[in-house]
Amino acid sequence: MPVITTIADLKRLHKRRTPKMFYDYAESGSWTEQTFRENTSDFDQIKFRQRIAVDMTNRTTATQMIGQDVAMPVALAPVGLTGMQCADGEIKAARAAEKFGVPFTLSTMSICSIEDVAENTEKPFWFQVYTLKDDEFMQRLFDRARAANCSAIVITLDLQIMGQRHKDLKNGLSAPPKFTVASMANLATKWPWGIEMLQTKRRFFGNIVGHAKGVSDPSSLASWTAEAFDHALDWDRVAQLMKMWGGKVILKGILDADDARKAAELGADAIIVSNHGGRQLDGAMSSIKALPAILEAVGDKVEVHMDSGIRSGQDVLKALAMGAKGTYIGRAFVNGLGAMGEKGVTKALEVIHKELDLTMALCGRRDVKTLDRDILLVPEDFEGRWAR
Repeated sequence: MPVITTIADLKRLHKRRTPKMFYDYAESGSWTEQTFRENTSDFDQIKFRQRIAVDMTNRTTATQMIGQDVAMPVALAPVGLTGMQCADGEIKAARAAEKFGVPFTLSTMSICSIEDVAENTEKPFWFQVYTLKDDEFMQRLFDRARAANCSAIVITLDLQIMGQRHKDLKNGLSAPPKFTVASMANLATKWPWGIEMLQTKRRFFGNIVGHAKGVSDPSSLASWTAEAFDHALDWDRVAQLMKMWGGKVILKGILDADDARKAAELGADAIIVSNHGGRQLDGAMSSIKALPAILEAVGDKVEVHMDSGIRSGQDVLKALAMGAKGTYIGRAFVNGLGAMGEKGVTKALEVIHKELDLTMALCGRRDVKTLDRDILLVPEDFEGRWAR
C-alpha cells in the first residue's frame, strides 16, 4: 500500500479500484466541465500571508455548524450513488464521519437507506432531499428522517432539471445502469469491487425503491426519476417544504446574492454556496468566487457554508477566511471511500484536518474561529471590490 499524504493519492487508488462509470460519475461535470475545473483552479488564485514569530501552541479547529459541535468546520456532502463506489458506502462514510466528529449528509439518491445508516451509527446525521412534486412521498421522507433522528434537512434547490453530463451518458449511467460492452469489460477488471458488491444486499436506491409510489423494483426507477422533480419550484414551495419538515433546514445551491437574501428571509438555518460541483449549469461562477457577494448580501442573517472545489485543508482554510462558517467535501471523501472504504474516508478527513491545522499555524492563527481575510492575498480581479 503506497503512503497516502494527499487527496490526490486517494483519487489515484479510487480510479484503479472502482468501475469507470462510477468513478466518472464522481469525477466529472456537465457540458464542457468549465465550472467543474474552475471550482478548483479559482482556489489556486488565492494566496496566504505567511506569518512568523507567532505562538502556535494550543491550536484548535473545533467550532460549530448550525449549533452542532464539530471537530473541524467540514461536513461530508450529500453524494448520490455513494454505495456504488464501495459496498455499503454510505454506512462506511457515516461511521467515519461520526468517529471523526464531523457531520455526514445522506443523499436521497443513496444506495443505503435512511434506516440502514441510522441502524449502523449512533449519532444524528443530516439528510438531503430534492424538491419533488409528490407531497405524499416528501412527507414520508421527512417522517423517516425524523424516525432516524436526523438533526437537519438539506434541501437541494439547483436540480429541478438535470444538467447534461456527457461522461454519464457515454458510460450508460442511469437508474438502473445500462451496461455497454465497454462498461462490462471494465467491470471485469474490478473484481475485488465486484466481490464486495456481491456480498451486500444494498445495490439499489434504498430511499426510493419500495417507498415511492410505483417504484417496486429497480426497473421502474427510470420512469419515476423522469417525472419526480418539480419543474415548477418557487420560493413558496421551498417555504412549504421547510414547514413540512419543521426542524433545522439548510438550503443548498445558492450562487446569487438575491437568492441568498430570499433564503435568509425564509428563515433557513444555513445556506450552502454551491454550483453542484460543476454538475449543473456549466459556465456558472465557481463557488469560491460567488462567496464574497453572498456574504455581503446576507451578513449575519443566516449561516453561510460553501461547497464545490474543496480538495484540501488549504481550500477549507481559504473558504473560512473569506467568511464561510462551514464547508463540505464530496469528491474528496468519495475518493477515500472508493480507494479504501471506511478507512479511506477516515484518511481523507485526517489529510484535510492536518492541512487545515498546519496552514492555519503558518498563517499565524491558533483558533479556526478567528480566521479572517487578513491571512489572504486575493487578486484584484477576484470579485474586484473584495481584493485586499
